[in-house]
Amino acid sequence: MSLQTRQQVARAIKAVESKKADDVVILEMDQSSGAFTDYFIVCSGTNPRQIQAISDEVEKDLAENGQHPASVEGYKQAEWVLLDYVDFVVHIFSERARKFYDLERLWKSAARLTPADLIKKRAAKAPVAKKAGKKQTAGIVRKATRKKASSSASARTVRSGKKAGTRPSSRKPKPKNKSR
Repeated sequence: MSLQTRQQVARAIKAVESKKADDVVILEMDQSSGAFTDYFIVCSGTNPRQIQAISDEVEKDLAENGQHPASVEGYKQAEWVLLDYVDFVVHIFSERARKFYDLERLWKSAARLTPADLIKKRAAKAPVAKKAGKKQTAGIVRKATRKKASSSASARTVRSGKKAGTRPSSRKPKPKNKSR
């Protein structure tokens, strides 16, 4: 998810907020979820005119930057307007339609972001590498502990003559059949 895409999403958020959209949510889609885009912007308008005004403002602001939607759905009905910019999708709902479709619940695996999160440079690779290093170190310690336990178990086998890790049998020995 490129810096350019995050900047475009931030620009769309400013456009949405300039037209007083309610309950603006940014969802960063999880790549393993099968989502067809990187971000969802979800917001609500109080009436059809406001929903269309929000849509118009997003299109206008992004067009100034040379960005045009691949498709626009639902503009005339203005219950749910969808602006598809390929890397992100803007959903503008009426309050009733938003409650009915509940995209936030449907895509609950997506990370919720704030506009400030979009501006920050993502340094996710460095911390992940450090965590992986700790896990690897822990794995090496566990392997060494297993080897140590394994070698002490083999030492017990030599001393006792029994295989390490086996429990004494709780079964009674079978009586031998005496043939007469």
